[in-house]
Amino acid sequence: MGLFSIITFVIIIVAIWLFAYKRSRGVNLSSSEGLFLGGRSLTGITIAGSVIMTNLSTEQIVGQNGQSYVAGMEVMAWEVTSAIAIVALALIFLPKYLKYGVDTVTDYIEQRFDKTTKRIASILFIFTYVVSFLPVVLYSGSLVFNQIFAIDELLNVEPLVAISLISGIIGVMGLFYLLLGGLRLSAFSDTVYGIGLLIAGLFIPIFGLIVLGEGSFLGGFESIHQKTPEMLNSIGAVDSPMVPWPTLFLGLLFNNLFFWCTNQLIVQKVLAGRDLKEGQKGALYVGFFKILGALFLVFPGIIAFNMLGDSIEPADNAYPMLVTAVLPEWAFGIFAAVVFGAILSSFVGALNATTTLLTLDFYKPMKKNTSDKQVARMGKVFTIIVGLLATVIAPLISFAPAGLFHVVQQFNGVYSMPLLAIIILGFYSKYATPFAAKITFGFHIVVYSISQLFFDVHYLYVFSVMFFVNLFLLWGISRLQKNTEPFQFPEGNHKVDLTPWKHRKWVSVLIIVIVLASYWFFSPLGIAE
Repeated sequence: MGLFSIITFVIIIVAIWLFAYKRSRGVNLSSSEGLFLGGRSLTGITIAGSVIMTNLSTEQIVGQNGQSYVAGMEVMAWEVTSAIAIVALALIFLPKYLKYGVDTVTDYIEQRFDKTTKRIASILFIFTYVVSFLPVVLYSGSLVFNQIFAIDELLNVEPLVAISLISGIIGVMGLFYLLLGGLRLSAFSDTVYGIGLLIAGLFIPIFGLIVLGEGSFLGGFESIHQKTPEMLNSIGAVDSPMVPWPTLFLGLLFNNLFFWCTNQLIVQKVLAGRDLKEGQKGALYVGFFKILGALFLVFPGIIAFNMLGDSIEPADNAYPMLVTAVLPEWAFGIFAAVVFGAILSSFVGALNATTTLLTLDFYKPMKKNTSDKQVARMGKVFTIIVGLLATVIAPLISFAPAGLFHVVQQFNGVYSMPLLAIIILGFYSKYATPFAAKITFGFHIVVYSISQLFFDVHYLYVFSVMFFVNLFLLWGISRLQKNTEPFQFPEGNHKVDLTPWKHRKWVSVLIIVIVLASYWFFSPLGIAE
């Protein structure tokens, strides 16, 4: 980056922070609700921005484009089919969470089952975030930032030193975000970064197609269609190592339902809405974004294959190389700020979710007479500890195997399917018992670990079977327990207005129609061969 790009980068980062800080000053951070849930004051647009930027990290931007460089448009399943699960969040899961008045997903588990089951789920969440998600976000983001903007060359240091430095800066900035403004500050900055990411992200494939078409945008697309039409096919083979097509209706769908409807990382942002209407708006806005996201999270990998050839190793380098090849020099500072914001937002979102669980699920119950102000203060202490720990672990990820996107998904599989089964059956069965929930967790962890360690079976196929096995096991053990009293949720626990958004149904139908149309377009029935 030149001097102009560095100045542009700094100005954008500072301006967005000042804007978000000013907008967030009305929330009382000395209360746990203000610190962790933004005072339940977020609107639909702010919720959408926060969810999008928590979900999107450079691991996805680079990892999915790396996968599409190898396998083509079938990788879009991770983005496009997410919209169906997001519709389920808006119409089914969110109304129930808000009706029961919970602050976390694990609060619901305690209310429906018991405290021990809640803590099992909470420990699994926390362990995953601290050991896997937070360090991977920092490391992969810093790696990509260094690849695109050559920070190691700028500072004349080894790449690992530059990556560690970038990770440290992002980690410290993330701590300042949460300590000075809580969830509300990060939500406002996420909204701005989300708009920037959408614009900057779409410019990469646009510039790429223009370069590929020697000045013609349509010419670039026609070049791809003529040379590599098979890469435009979104339907993966049965034995595809990426997304086998049968799993679209089973394992991938269940994985999406877990991530978007039961994962504290995501659900916490939607629970921070001022009412059900704003929560549903925010969720459904995200649904549209996820469909559009395939254009800059997947399609650039195909452009890179056609422009740069098939010899890029590892494939994750395809996106950084494409960016440096097509991005005008004057735009580097802007793009750097957007990429930096994506890393920061994902880190802050996961850090906030982790400290929320630590504080509300463990510290607060153990200190029964403590004040809400003391709970919030302890939450800030946990934020510092976890943030610094993740920052220290991040450079060590360089010694982990390649394919971090798949690794994170596989790691989540240790508990994702039983958690989803427990929450869904908890909604609809009065007889699901705490004992059966614990057995289901234990059984799944053992069987899933064996399947991944000793058998060469795609984890999405394992999800396809294990979700039903977990559901049946939970139901069967519960029914075998004699003298089980039917469970009734207490009434009147809701903390916000439960009036739903009047446009939720037709908007949800529109999202599903666009998902189906996208698959038709990128298939042999559309433009692929």
